[in-house]
Amino acid sequence: MTLTERLSYYANMTEKALETALSSPNESLYPSIFHATRYSALGGGKRLRPALVLEFCRVCGGDLSKALPFAAALEMIHTYSLIHDDLPCMDDDDLRRGKPTNHKAFGEATAVLAGDALLTRAFETALDPRSTAGLPADTVLQAASCLARAAGMDGMIGGQILDLESEGRRIPQEALMLLQQLKTGRLIGAAAAMGCIIAGGDDEALEAASRYTDNLGLAFQIEDDLLDIEGDITRFGKPIGSDAENSKATFPSLLGVQRCYELVRELTDNAIRAAQLFPDHGFLTDLANYLVSRDC
Repeated sequence: MTLTERLSYYANMTEKALETALSSPNESLYPSIFHATRYSALGGGKRLRPALVLEFCRVCGGDLSKALPFAAALEMIHTYSLIHDDLPCMDDDDLRRGKPTNHKAFGEATAVLAGDALLTRAFETALDPRSTAGLPADTVLQAASCLARAAGMDGMIGGQILDLESEGRRIPQEALMLLQQLKTGRLIGAAAAMGCIIAGGDDEALEAASRYTDNLGLAFQIEDDLLDIEGDITRFGKPIGSDAENSKATFPSLLGVQRCYELVRELTDNAIRAAQLFPDHGFLTDLANYLVSRDC
């Protein structure tokens, strides 16, 4: 498969799993929360994180059907974080993925609950005995624990609070790298780690996956910062310039645009070298090159 074909294949798998996860016999009792969660979770986004779960499971020789619940869970957590990130008390954004943000479509209170619902449904999905049948219990717990750490105070939430507290301040490069490693990088790292864990990958595979996602995650964030100042709203799907408007610390503001482009290339090359541990590394290499060449 080409990169585009495999990304589409993984996205379709994830979409079907999300549709199943975000349905319930109780839907008619309180339909608004199901409408709100589906609005943000279905039919949009790159599905990069679930693709990494599934691809690392594949290159480690695992069964994709066993990794799929964790891929869907990770995408639900990512989506919940976007819903909350867009709220007036956070970034106060009006557009996400080319359409009104959740709180603009359903109201602030429902958006908060939709995010909460996605977070809890994520772990319900990952730990459902029907979908984890055949996996050793310690494998399931290790993968779920990895996801929880990445999403919590020592991961995404920690990065989010650092992001809020850094608004309007010029922070050193080391602090900005830690912020982005926590806020963005930990979930990307968890994606690769869960794929390896579910497939029974060894420590060498986990270490290579970590090196790949550490570099790829930072490159991806720097590229997003560049897109925020040079991007096209019709392609980016959310307001351009919102980081500057909210006085957020970004890599371009700290390092300059030219150095950011150089750093993205360096990090991408590091990720590609890490991917070469896996005999079938074509998709991982192509993905890294694709992300670094996104149109601004």
